[in-house]
Amino acid sequence: MEHKGLLVVSFGTSYPETRKKNIEHLETLLAEAFPDRTFYYAYTSGMIRKKLWERDQILIPSVKEAAQAALEDGITDLLVQPTHIMNGIENDQMKEDILGLESHFDKISFGDPLISSTEDQFAVIEALMEELPCLSDQEALVFMGHGSTHHANTLYAALDYAFKQAGYPGVYVGTVEAYPDVQAVLAQLREKDIRRVYLTPFMLVAGDHASNDLAGEETDSWNSLFRAEGYETSCILKGLGEYDGICDLYVRHARQALL
Repeated sequence: MEHKGLLVVSFGTSYPETRKKNIEHLETLLAEAFPDRTFYYAYTSGMIRKKLWERDQILIPSVKEAAQAALEDGITDLLVQPTHIMNGIENDQMKEDILGLESHFDKISFGDPLISSTEDQFAVIEALMEELPCLSDQEALVFMGHGSTHHANTLYAALDYAFKQAGYPGVYVGTVEAYPDVQAVLAQLREKDIRRVYLTPFMLVAGDHASNDLAGEETDSWNSLFRAEGYETSCILKGLGEYDGICDLYVRHARQALL
């Protein structure tokens, strides 16, 4: 008798509101898409798990703990769907943790992170632009990604290029912790006649980075830097898990993993 499980893995967030709107929203949709599978979830960030436990007494399992719990429940066939954006450090680590227990399962399937192919890039662009403001010639939309030291970071520059190819010349993609950074985006905007800039996170949750690095009051937040250059700004604090089309793509990746 096959016992099937679904494990949804996220980086995590310590912000309750955005956790509900993004991570838990997506977990619910994935659980509903696979009603024949017992649902499990995990966060990869030890720092966030520690904070949630100390502050709110919320106990979130690590990837290893969740996989171990599935084993103890008698799960033999495990489908793992990350809510990560790309095949970066967190995704590599997650696979390593689960494959350490591979011999105990009959079958393990991994769904792809959000953007794992060129096709995914254009599907993501379509999903986002359906719900974001239409831009006039004097407006720009700037996404703030996290950025990574992993070679997968080239995804952000490719995505910036893909937006333009998809017919959105006023859309730019930068990152907080890697390249292209905010200065690279500002340099591109200076060449255009842009008056107003919408700023929004390109992250699963609108958490710490969105509240502080993007929309914060400090002089080095993106909002402050764009204003200092003379742009009118408007922050859209919405995580990727709040876009229907993005959630659909995660579900599609989970289904494809079983084919």
